[in-house]
Amino acid sequence: MNATLAAVVLSLFSAVAYAAAAVAQERLASRTTDSGMLRLLGSGAWWWTVVLNASAALLHVAALKYGTLTLVQPLGALTLVAAVPLGARVAGRRVSPVEWRGTALTLIGLSALLVTASGPAPDDVLSVPQALGVAATTAALIGILSRPGSRPGLRHATASGFASGVASALTQTVTVAVTDRSGPLLSAQVIVVALLVAAFAAGGLLLSQTAYRGGLGAPLAVVTLANPVAAAAIGLFLLGEQLQGGPAGVLLAAMGAGVAAWGVVTLSRSVPEPALPEPLVDAGDEHPVAAVLALEPGSAAYEPSLLPKQPGSGQLTPL
Repeated sequence: MNATLAAVVLSLFSAVAYAAAAVAQERLASRTTDSGMLRLLGSGAWWWTVVLNASAALLHVAALKYGTLTLVQPLGALTLVAAVPLGARVAGRRVSPVEWRGTALTLIGLSALLVTASGPAPDDVLSVPQALGVAATTAALIGILSRPGSRPGLRHATASGFASGVASALTQTVTVAVTDRSGPLLSAQVIVVALLVAAFAAGGLLLSQTAYRGGLGAPLAVVTLANPVAAAAIGLFLLGEQLQGGPAGVLLAAMGAGVAAWGVVTLSRSVPEPALPEPLVDAGDEHPVAAVLALEPGSAAYEPSLLPKQPGSGQLTPL
């Protein structure tokens, strides 16, 4: 198995794990009116979702070892694609035509990106000055986007996507540096960059929860799209990653990115159809919200909001 195929397979499994965790967390949130942290800590089902999220994160890190940022990060959109059938199955409903269209557009766009972003396993890493420069620039952008003003949800979502994308880029540096046996395991570079990873990963999570307060639809799409943009910029300009095919490859990648973005927006704004007359869940679980796709507040009369009831209960974005 070559490096590109390994990265794609690992990214696929990571997306499915993230989607399964989000569906399970959303279902748990819909089943109880008391979702305090102490109650969650005592729930075995909730801990299973934690395991799923942790497994997805580890698979994503492994994918970054074998694939470039321009390849791995856009594949994070597969989380939404995987959530469509999983959410429909748990909610006892059919996948809507709009969801099928969004899924098809996303897959077509990602396929085009797959052709142009394929390449050998990454071997370049960010130096400490480069990592600190990226961190300072990203922190400044986050500060600007987080200032009070109009459309706070979209601005915080953009900031969250940038933070998560930078965290993934820095994670790749840590992964490649640690597995490179030519240097010490815990060098100053690894320690500094690992601390930056923790800071930006946590910041991305908090920013996404803030963005979702006004609804999940548009912010979710923005997070999903801003993440690979930030990571790809670092890969192309600082790590020497290149798109295959020359100018034609760049054009194909741009078209693929546009089609995939259209699909993501379609998925995140789709309104699921009502549940089937004979739901697949117990009678005490009427209308569980299993789909993790976006609904604006008050847009659905037959399902409660998809916004998790507690911060940190439904993160979809990869590192």
